[in-house]
Amino acid sequence: HIRGRRHPAGGRLPLPESVRSMFADEDEKPDDAEDGSQHGGRLRSFAHERGNWATYVYLPYSGDSDFDELVDLVLRRLCDVGLRMSKQEDFHISLSQTVVLRYHWINLFLQTLRERLGSYHRFNCFTNKVKVYTNQERTRTFLGLEATRGQQDLLGLVTEIDGAMQEFQLQTFFKDTSFHMSLAWCVGDLSDRFNQDLINQLQDVVDEFEDSPRLLRIHAEQLVCKTGHKLHPVPLR
Repeated sequence: HIRGRRHPAGGRLPLPESVRSMFADEDEKPDDAEDGSQHGGRLRSFAHERGNWATYVYLPYSGDSDFDELVDLVLRRLCDVGLRMSKQEDFHISLSQTVVLRYHWINLFLQTLRERLGSYHRFNCFTNKVKVYTNQERTRTFLGLEATRGQQDLLGLVTEIDGAMQEFQLQTFFKDTSFHMSLAWCVGDLSDRFNQDLINQLQDVVDEFEDSPRLLRIHAEQLVCKTGHKLHPVPLR
């Protein structure tokens, strides 16, 4: 896909950026500029450019106070062994990579997603298996709960989302992905600190928590496409 700015028509010289910004449409402003201080030290993996929107699709999960208590118990167990991780601000299962979408593509991309997914039936999935992940650059570590039921339905969603991505020449999702909901994260690759004994301890916390089967069931009735800071619902049938 083309990430550069469009050339001006008719061979006219482009306006200086300082002048263009005075007349910028507020809706065309992308996600906030790259600033690690605003993201707990995290950095985006692609350069910020005006008119580019970081975009991804996910299945949201709204946990109640019992779920928050479960996550807090897991984090306390990590603190007991000297591992400090930050709780996720929101909980979800990712169904696409983060891609760069041009502003003028957003509405058509959303329309394509909704057309592809509008006939897909709602379903339940369960995320209850403790697993550790890193991002592609190995600059962040995540503690997550892997889906143990509903994987085929999730894979079906990804197939449709990938189809929409391909129509816009965008990157598709990872092959052989592990569908999961991240609970916490930290900067750096600390995956080697999570030995099997620690994983088993964390799994016991999850398994022994009262009503965990209810808490860890996700009812998939609507996906979300996030572009910049804007959330766009993508309902299932």
